[in-house]
Amino acid sequence: MAVVQEKKLLCEEWLKTEKKLLIDGKWVAAESGKTFETTNPATEQVLARVAEGSKADVDKAVKAARKAVEEGPWRKMAAAQRARLLYKLADEIEKHADEFAQLETLDNGKPIKESRWVDVVQTVETFRYYAGWVTKLEGETTNVNNDFFTYTLREPVGVVGQIIPWNFPMLMAAWKLGPALACGNAVVLKPAEQTPLTALRIGELACEVGFPEGVLNIITGFGPNAAGSAISEHMDIDKVAFTGEDKTGKKIVEASLGNLKRVSLELGGKAPNIVFADADIDAAVKGAIMGIFFNQGQVCCAGSRLFLDEKIHDEFLSKLIERVSKMKQGNGLDENTQIGPQVSREQMERILSYCETGKKEGAKLVCGGEGYKDGDNAKGYFVKPTIFDGVTNTMKIAQEEIFGPVLSVIPFKSMEQVAEEANKVQYGLSGAVWTRDIKKAHKFASHIKAGTVWVNCYNMFDPQMPFGGYKMSGYGRELGKHSIELYTNIKSVWVNLGE
Repeated sequence: MAVVQEKKLLCEEWLKTEKKLLIDGKWVAAESGKTFETTNPATEQVLARVAEGSKADVDKAVKAARKAVEEGPWRKMAAAQRARLLYKLADEIEKHADEFAQLETLDNGKPIKESRWVDVVQTVETFRYYAGWVTKLEGETTNVNNDFFTYTLREPVGVVGQIIPWNFPMLMAAWKLGPALACGNAVVLKPAEQTPLTALRIGELACEVGFPEGVLNIITGFGPNAAGSAISEHMDIDKVAFTGEDKTGKKIVEASLGNLKRVSLELGGKAPNIVFADADIDAAVKGAIMGIFFNQGQVCCAGSRLFLDEKIHDEFLSKLIERVSKMKQGNGLDENTQIGPQVSREQMERILSYCETGKKEGAKLVCGGEGYKDGDNAKGYFVKPTIFDGVTNTMKIAQEEIFGPVLSVIPFKSMEQVAEEANKVQYGLSGAVWTRDIKKAHKFASHIKAGTVWVNCYNMFDPQMPFGGYKMSGYGRELGKHSIELYTNIKSVWVNLGE
């Protein structure tokens, strides 16, 4: 703990400042005057007080956004100039990389190495990737017949509401802001109430680099019957993008019916991570650890169902437990920490409840399954890395998304058996296959009903590669060129050339 306490916090002075809402290029208090606390999940200490936005604040933000896309300089701005603003924002985030990493770790709990070398780096890469797209958004000409000149225009959707989760706060903001702004939309962004800080800091930098008033509005606050609901229901928002749990996703779809606004959803997962007997066992063990314990298991595409060929089951499990037992758990600011706390007490209790359910279902608990204290009297929302063996695919812990460091090991005997069980869940976000047989790899990649399939790796991402789900994991694709479709409309134009 001493190492953590002595470490200089670059964001220390910033945390002391009042955290307001960003509306129409100005930082303002919530209409209600209400605020709420955001806390450090490793220590339970309050980090800052943040404005609690409501429907009245969302209304003001939407009005500002509408003006920006229809009357303001954003509509008239040259594409190259819009691109420069995104590049400048990426550059400024990169300049403040260590500060952003500390903020993300303080607010979310994740290890500082993950914040610095995954979240911050990929946030910068994402903004730069979409900055490059700004000047590549083109229409087409078509030859219908000689009497008409026909062409298409690609236009921004308009005002976009974006609701982001708490597991990758700044990265998920970049995934949504990047393409939306690149396409010329104006945004009303609501960060998760558990982790609002990095979104607010991005908002500050966006103002500094010169984004016009109303283009980026940030409303901090809560979801149900509050700011989140107001965004979902708003009659002057043209599109909503949401990442989070499926229950909330359904409510957003229902709320969108008022004006039939477009909706894209990236929801939960229960990924099959399949290891065949011919796989590189040591590599697959490392992949399994990355698949379930990265970000404390709070990953929608986590490899939470580990299917092991029974021929290698004992060897694999032995190596897995040995490596997991050596993982350093503690405060995320400690450079040696490999697994930090869960984001909140609610999340910690949810995970521990599933651990009790697994025991009752008859699964064999081989490690973890309980809370962890980082020191004699330390606080924090820690859950030990947990592995259940002897799980059947019908158990609750194998079917429901736990969103924590809980791994269900499911032995299998044949390709036919694992092929059937891999898809027997309501989700379809991701999956993985470990094998040296390239034919088998391609076969299973095509068989798994999921938006992303990794072969002999896990949790690989790049702004160029689309990400999204099948089934209850949502619809629409973020990242890559495919997200451009989420944030643009296509208009057909007919010009009569006949006499």
